[in-house]
Amino acid sequence: MIWITRAIGSALWMVVFLTPTLQAQEKPTAPLNAPNVTISAATPEDIQQRIHKLDLYIEAACKQWNVPGASVAVVHKDQVLLSKGYGVRKAGGDVSVDGDTLFAIASNSKAFTSAALAILVDEKKIRWDDRVQQHLPWFELYDEYVSHEVRISDLLCHRSGLGTFSGDLLWYGTPFTAEEIVQRCKHLKPVGNFRSHFGYSNVMFLAAGLVIEKVSGKSWSEFIHEHILAPNEMTRSITSVRDLITKDNFATPHKTLPERSEPIAWVNWDTMAAAGGIISSANDMSKWMRLQLKRGNGPHSRIFSEASSDEMWQAHTPIRISPSASKRIPLTHFRSYGLGWGLSDYAGKKLVSHGGGYDGMYSHQILIPEEEFGVIVFTNSMTSLPDSVANRAVDVALGLPERDWSSENLTKYEDGRKEFRKQIEEAIKVRAEGTKPSHPLESYIGNFQCPLFGPASVALEDGKLLLRLTSNPDMVADLEHQHYDSFVIRWRNKFAWFDEGSILFVANARGEFDQLKLDVPNEDLWFYELDFRRVK
Repeated sequence: MIWITRAIGSALWMVVFLTPTLQAQEKPTAPLNAPNVTISAATPEDIQQRIHKLDLYIEAACKQWNVPGASVAVVHKDQVLLSKGYGVRKAGGDVSVDGDTLFAIASNSKAFTSAALAILVDEKKIRWDDRVQQHLPWFELYDEYVSHEVRISDLLCHRSGLGTFSGDLLWYGTPFTAEEIVQRCKHLKPVGNFRSHFGYSNVMFLAAGLVIEKVSGKSWSEFIHEHILAPNEMTRSITSVRDLITKDNFATPHKTLPERSEPIAWVNWDTMAAAGGIISSANDMSKWMRLQLKRGNGPHSRIFSEASSDEMWQAHTPIRISPSASKRIPLTHFRSYGLGWGLSDYAGKKLVSHGGGYDGMYSHQILIPEEEFGVIVFTNSMTSLPDSVANRAVDVALGLPERDWSSENLTKYEDGRKEFRKQIEEAIKVRAEGTKPSHPLESYIGNFQCPLFGPASVALEDGKLLLRLTSNPDMVADLEHQHYDSFVIRWRNKFAWFDEGSILFVANARGEFDQLKLDVPNEDLWFYELDFRRVK
């Protein structure tokens, strides 16, 4: 889902992928293998050596992280230096991943939505600073002034004032259309000031997709296919899980557990396609990176203008760097978000990057415009492997000392997973032994309504309470008494992003349970935003 990873807990800003060229280059200005000899200054022989070493590093990292499969593409000066698969499409299987194997790119799709709007800007059908209400008159957020002032560019750079991932439960597994989701966003509460707070927002990209539909008269998917994928010859890329059956050769998502990777089903993300719906391959995404590095100039014609490329790569929203991140990556001093892209400096170079987390998959790409270099990594698991490969690749590409990012990130990742499990255990821990519900179980049953999310129900089945969050048919849970009027949530289905949680029944002055409060620890889907009240 998300950009800075969904639930992987690593510093994706520094995913840097590196690459040297197999074509003839100018002679380097410094001795071969000397520090700070960038890929553009390296000889063809040195570039081959660097790619070979990177290839070996990727193979070792995949084994170290125990991921089922991965795929990597590296480009430089409009040439593909590496496009290769590692491992298998499905854990326990024997079908190998290759350069054409399809993976969900998730939030790497955001740059496609920005590019689509750039095309409309170039056609003078919209302007970046158009008010969103000019095209979507019904658009409304938490404040009348903000609702009126939000511009198209604001939708693309995460400065609406909403919190990171706020409202993601609205699209995750629900039947709501993109328009219905955006209409419900008026119930979301801000966590910061408009245009001065960075809050990563998928739902605002859904609004951007609706602007594309309103202005062009085509669906987001149709526009992306006709104006970007087809002219850029990305023939295997699709915009819906439903199209996988027509393509074959696609990876299986996996939920990453401490000792194994468990295959899970593909999840339909059609509703939030404008924020994360594209499915692609290393070979196809190498074409996308080359298009970006050529500033919109496609294989046969210009797809978007260089001026639009400049606008998308401008810093629109600053992002703070924590002291710990600064200490870990001292070569980065600034971070920001452009229009559909993350931006930072690294060893004196500008990085243009993005990550994407999907249920059971993760991808990350990095561009170094000055070096005409790009890299993307896909995995069919939910780990920080792409970050590790990326960081290593960037260091190699820029001629920096080799650093074992894989080992460092694996330790950090394992610590993060332990902390995540600790949060779950804390949420479901029995605080007071020997208690029982304050009322008969029949008093807890009923129908509840949340303005944001819709209905929920609590029923009694076989002597036990059962929770249903109606807007997501998969969110059905058995409730196991925890203490007092709190119950542990035991989901009947498996989810990539979360596991158990707890629910508190809140009574009014008359002793009637008229409110539900859910605590489901995870890093992406905010159950605390749900305010369920009993329906009389």
